[in-house]
This record gives sequence, structure tokens and C-alpha cells, in this order.
Amino acid sequence: MPSLRPISLAAALLLLATGASAQMSLTPAPPNPFPKPLEPEKPKPTPKAAAKPAEKDKAAKPTAKAGTETPAPDAAAAPDDPNVDLVYGAYQRGFYKTAFDLAMKRAQEQGDPKAMTMLGELYGNALGTKRDYNKAVEWYRRAADLGDREAMFALAMARMAGRGGGPANREEAAKWLASSAKLGEPKAAYNLALLYLDGQTFPQDVKRAAELLRVAADAGNPEAQYALATFYKEGTGVEKNLEQSVRLLQGASVAGNVAAEVEYAIALYNGTGTPKNEYAAVALLRKAARANNPIAQNRLAHVLLNGQGAPRDPVEAIKWHLIAKTSGKGDLMLDEAQAQLSAEDRAKAQEAARKWLGAK
Repeated sequence: MPSLRPISLAAALLLLATGASAQMSLTPAPPNPFPKPLEPEKPKPTPKAAAKPAEKDKAAKPTAKAGTETPAPDAAAAPDDPNVDLVYGAYQRGFYKTAFDLAMKRAQEQGDPKAMTMLGELYGNALGTKRDYNKAVEWYRRAADLGDREAMFALAMARMAGRGGGPANREEAAKWLASSAKLGEPKAAYNLALLYLDGQTFPQDVKRAAELLRVAADAGNPEAQYALATFYKEGTGVEKNLEQSVRLLQGASVAGNVAAEVEYAIALYNGTGTPKNEYAAVALLRKAARANNPIAQNRLAHVLLNGQGAPRDPVEAIKWHLIAKTSGKGDLMLDEAQAQLSAEDRAKAQEAARKWLGAK
């Protein structure tokens, strides 16, 4: 019976890098590069109570076609309404100039840190105004000084990248990441964990990294769940626990982390840390393969070639093998299987791979 080899991670090589890799062969698997730092997401408004019926009617009056700005007089009339966040509403609908004007008014007149964070977002991404990293950082800093955790995180990432206020400053970025993480921002906790892993800004401390990943993972961050799953699988910074690793992989997989989908599929296929379920594993491999993950494509090719967990289909198997090879995932065993196909089946597999790559 074929067995899908789980991904192996060398703790000493957990660095800031891109992607995740795995090997299915019996030879030692190369270490997984650590995921990229997470970038700030769009600002989110503070949840507010539902508007009263009369207020709902007032807020619903302005009607605008998609892609047009909300009329300025009606839009500017409602920022004082505590139940309506027109700044974020305009932002969500793509009315960036309206969002900019309302945020500027609220920031200047009310000192609202959320509005200041929005101005940083708009300046930094050239939305409703010209791109200006210096002004973006200025507004992020003002909001961060007022205690806004999302502004702290955005400011940290800007300083890490050297945007606004001089060259990159990892020490300043780390300070703001720590402040944001302390206030419960999961992306800040995740990125701070990366700093404890790479050992450049702080002395390397895998236990502290694991603690921070736990904060982010508990908040539902799929990248943190995937990273912490690897820690539990390898016993890095935590006691080795395959069952806990698989639970975290499952959570990250449900959230759409493709690397976690591949790891979780392998665990399901082999019955490692979870009851064996080959059919569920193959479904996940197909999903990740269609997302262009070469490891999933390679694993799926082996499954289809051997007919374990899915009907045997050598042509489809070689199709996925050829697709994976375009991403550098070669496999001598599958090369041999391809050579053993009839000329007609080889041609079918090659044509199917070409169609998939052309439509990708």
C-alpha cells in the first residue's frame, strides 16, 4: 500500500521566506521555508449598535450607481451619528474620495483613531488621494499613539519595509508589533513570532515564538495555525503532539491555507494523528492541486497511479505529474510510469497537461 510521506521541517531553518514544500519519497524531505510576514488588512470599523428605524431611513436615502461617489452633502451629514460608520461604509463600496473626506473630517475634528488609521490606508494605497507613504505613516503613528492596535501593526510593517520616515527600522517595527500584539492583534503576534524565529532583531527564542503563534492561532489566523501545527509535529518550542498538530492543520485547512490542506491530506491519508480517511485526503489533494500546489499535484499523481483512495487513472496521474514538473517538482518514479504508458495514453496525458496549463 503506498504511503504519503508527511512534510518534514528542520527547526533551525525556520526563516522568513515564501511558500511551503514537502517530499513524498522515502529520501529525507527538504525543510519547509517559513511563510512570509502578513501584511495589514483593510481597516475594520468598531462594531456599533443597530440604527433606529428613523435613522435607517435617513441613512438609506442617498442612492448611487456602482462606481460613483456618494453625494458629498448627504455623506458629510452623518459622521456625528454614533450608530453609523459612513467612513468605512464608503470605503467598502469603493467610494474612496468620500471615505477620505469623511475620515479627514473625523480625524481633525474628533481625533478619532479609527479615522486616522483609515487615512493611513488610503494614503498608503493611493485610494481617493495620491499615494504618500510619509503621510500614511504620519496618520498611522498618530492613531497608534492613541492606542489603535491596527494602526500599530500597519506602522510596524511600514517601518519594517522602510516606508515613510527613513530607512527600514526593525527595532522600531518590533516595538510596534509587540504593542499591537499585547492589545490582541493576531497578525502582529504572528509577525512578532517570526522575529523571534529568525534571531536577527531578538535572540532566537522558539518557545516565545510558539507562545505568540498560539495567540494568533487561537484568534483563527490560518498562517499561525499552520506554523504552530509544524511546531507540534516537530516538537519545536512545544512538546511534540501529533494530534494537536493535526487539529491545527484542520483549522488552517478549513480557512483555505493551501499548504495546510496538503499537510492535512497527508495526515488523513496515512492516518497520522487522526483516523485514516483516504477519500477525504484525496478530495483535499485535488483541491490543493487545482490551486496549483505542486506538492499536492505530485501526491495526487501517485494516488491516481496506484488507485489507492481513488479509482486508478494513469493518464490523469501523468497529467498531474507533468503539471507539477513545470513548477520544479520532478519525480523519477512517475517519469518511469510515464514511459510505460502507451503512446496514445502519453499523448492524452500531455495534451491534458497542456490544456490545464494554458487555462490556468
